[in-house]
Amino acid sequence: MSEKRRETLAALGACRASAIIRAGDESVAREAMRAAVRGGFRAVEFTLTTPGALRLIEEFGAEDGLVVGAGTVLTPGAAREAASAGARFLVSPVMDPEVIRAAAALDCVSVPGTATPTEMMAADRAGADLIKVFPAVYDMAAYVKQVLGPLPHLRLFPTSGVTADNVLAVFQAGAFGVGFVASLFTPQDLQARAWDAIEARARGIQELLAAG
Repeated sequence: MSEKRRETLAALGACRASAIIRAGDESVAREAMRAAVRGGFRAVEFTLTTPGALRLIEEFGAEDGLVVGAGTVLTPGAAREAASAGARFLVSPVMDPEVIRAAAALDCVSVPGTATPTEMMAADRAGADLIKVFPAVYDMAAYVKQVLGPLPHLRLFPTSGVTADNVLAVFQAGAFGVGFVASLFTPQDLQARAWDAIEARARGIQELLAAG
């Protein structure tokens, strides 16, 4: 593993939680993520389905103290574009060995999406740095604990299905890190442009993590 990837992985481990925005408008995504950063998030992810995602990655990636990643990275070409914009970690909803290899070649941390232990092991063997647990399961903490029982070497990173109510239990179960999506950026707040509400929710999550 390159030194750059090692540093990014360590930074994600220190942040513990990432803010993941998927929006239909670039300005909404920007302001919502600004609110999350004001609330204390230092790992941020822009999905490539968001208009202007590459511009946002470049903008936030230029700021000190932030670890910026790209989400919904489905092809090696998309991986190259995201890395060129400044993404340090590349997240996907699926497990594609070509994208994992592309991430390594670009010195980016790879976070492929998996739903079963078989997929998780396949991702690990393909060289994935972190294993995204996706989609959400009914009891994320219990699922993480069950998977890590026989597979303790996996660095699991659940995203959808993580909330302020279960995040500490998910970490206690052994997760490496977590991502907050709709539980941080609620559709209602995005529609209402309720940036203060997002900032307050982000701050509350960070206070939970600091106390736990």
